[in-house]
Amino acid sequence: MTKLEKLRAGMQESGLDAVIVLDELNQHYLSDFAFTDGLLLITRQNAWLITDFRYFEMAQKRADKGFSVTMTDDRKAFITKALADEGCKTVGFEGRSVAYSTYHRYCETYPQCEFVNIEGMIESIRQIKTPEELVKMQKAQDITDKAFAHMVKHLTPKMTEIEVAAELEYVMRREGASGLAFDTIAVSGDASALPHGTPRNEKLHKGFLTMDFGAKYDGYCSDMTRTVVIGRADEDIKKVYNTVLDAQLSAIAYLKEGADCGEADKIARDIIDRDYKGTFGHSLGHSVGLYIHEEPRLSSRSFGRKLRAGEIVTIEPGIYLYGKYGCRIEDMAAIEKDGIHDFAHSSKELFEIL
Repeated sequence: MTKLEKLRAGMQESGLDAVIVLDELNQHYLSDFAFTDGLLLITRQNAWLITDFRYFEMAQKRADKGFSVTMTDDRKAFITKALADEGCKTVGFEGRSVAYSTYHRYCETYPQCEFVNIEGMIESIRQIKTPEELVKMQKAQDITDKAFAHMVKHLTPKMTEIEVAAELEYVMRREGASGLAFDTIAVSGDASALPHGTPRNEKLHKGFLTMDFGAKYDGYCSDMTRTVVIGRADEDIKKVYNTVLDAQLSAIAYLKEGADCGEADKIARDIIDRDYKGTFGHSLGHSVGLYIHEEPRLSSRSFGRKLRAGEIVTIEPGIYLYGKYGCRIEDMAAIEKDGIHDFAHSSKELFEIL
């Protein structure tokens, strides 16, 4: 089934005559075209991409052929006629992302229709990636891998955390990234104990340097974390690192179609808790796609949620010893029938930067 066919199946099941799509990521997903001014109007028989002159020509060339690309000076009149032509009475809207003021305005503008919250219907469809999406995510990860390979060769203790982040971002852009998946994390020493620490304008501190970064390729994100050591790794550092790595590899070995999201988190957490109980303060992972944090989640709150082939998860256990240092290792993977496809190819060797 195409994306539009999947949405229309959901519309039929929910008794909807039409859906208006305002969320930009959902617009991109359904139409295969990214734009920031306009909307999608989808009925049971037709689909329109409505935008302005800035995007019109590009949309005609790039958008999914299931959409009629339209530029109109009077969107209200166009939508009113389109809904009336098909007798649409019940119209879905994205309650998770549409402001109340927008909802209220639509109710006033189209009083002949009842507006119904579709409660993440499109986001649910987005959870299982198409083969085309998987290709784009692999390209995004390939770019991320190249950035890490570059850093391992060029990283020195004299660099600042900001310089490390900037270098990673420069290489990803140079290698073809259309953007960053999220703000790059590059934190060392005591700051590496902060899972989402902000790079500082300070030379790298001894101990762990955690780099969490990702590229965008044609809108799709990658997400990877690698932790290296500034200076020599003592036995305590090696033990922390190897515990995190063991937790990650054990969770990866468990993952496949039908695996339980909560159990995956528990497998990694139990390993860390043997010697570092209470230091793994976040969930094991999340999904990735057009947005960096999507569903499903590998979490202690997700017992009973079974993974499906084509879903994406990150596997990112960590140990955070506040005031000292922290370590995280993360890969992004696609769920398959008998295991996973790990997008990342970067080494997990414990590198010492001297």
